[in-house]
Amino acid sequence: MKLTLKIWRQKNAQDKGGIVDYPIDGIEPDMSFLEMLDVLNEQLINKGEEPVAFDHDCREGICGMCSLFINGEAHGPDRGVTTCQLHMRMFKDGDTIFIEPFRAKAFPVIKDLVVDRSSFDRIQHAGGFISVNTSGNTIDANTIPINKHDADKSFDAAACIGCGACVATCKNSSAMLFVAAKVSQYALLPQGKIEAVDRVLNMVHQMDAEGFGNCTNTGACEVECPKGISLENIARMNREYLSASLKG
Repeated sequence: MKLTLKIWRQKNAQDKGGIVDYPIDGIEPDMSFLEMLDVLNEQLINKGEEPVAFDHDCREGICGMCSLFINGEAHGPDRGVTTCQLHMRMFKDGDTIFIEPFRAKAFPVIKDLVVDRSSFDRIQHAGGFISVNTSGNTIDANTIPINKHDADKSFDAAACIGCGACVATCKNSSAMLFVAAKVSQYALLPQGKIEAVDRVLNMVHQMDAEGFGNCTNTGACEVECPKGISLENIARMNREYLSASLKG
C-alpha cells in the first residue's frame, strides 16, 4: 500500500505545531496502525530526521496509551478497538490519513502525538478507592453476596481503560463518561458504599478543576469508546451526585 500521512508535529506544549506530509510505501494490510508508524519512523531515522513521537505500551487494547485521532475519529475508523488494534486493511491504497493527538485543554500536548493525561490520574486519586478493614477481622470480598445484575454492570463500567477517547470526541471535551465509569464500578458494589458520598463529590470536583467541559448528551463518547462504556453510567453518576449533594 502507498499512503500519504498528514501528521501533527509539535516540539513541546509551547510550540505552535502543524501538519507535516509524509509519503510512505510498502505498507501491508495486515500491519497494525502502530506498526505502520514504526515503519515510518525507521525511514525517518535512516534519513537522519527526527521520528514521530507517539505513545504506546501493551499493544493489546488494554492500557489505552496509544490513543490517536485518525481522520477525525478517536482510535480511527474501526469500532470497539484502540489504535494499536487498528489494522491497515481498514484503509485503501492511495489513501491520505490525518493523524493528530487527542485535543482537549486538560490533555496538553507533550510532543507530536503524545499528550499528558495525568488529569485522569488526579481524578482517580480523588475518589477511586475503597476502605479495607485491616484490623485483624478482615472479610474476604468473595464472601460478600452481590446481585449478579449489579456485579455485571460494575464489571462493564470497570472495563474503562482511561484512554480519553470520550474526551477527544466530545465537542465539549467532557470527561463525564470516564468519571461516570469510575464512580459506577464502586457505586454498584457494597464495598464502595463507605466512601460513596465523598467519592462522587470529590471526583466531579476534580474533573471540573482539571478544565473538562460538561456533558450535553450528544452520545459520541459511547460510540467512540473502544470498550463500549454505556451512557447509563453518566445517568447513574448524576443520581449519585444529586444524592451526595443533598446528604452533604
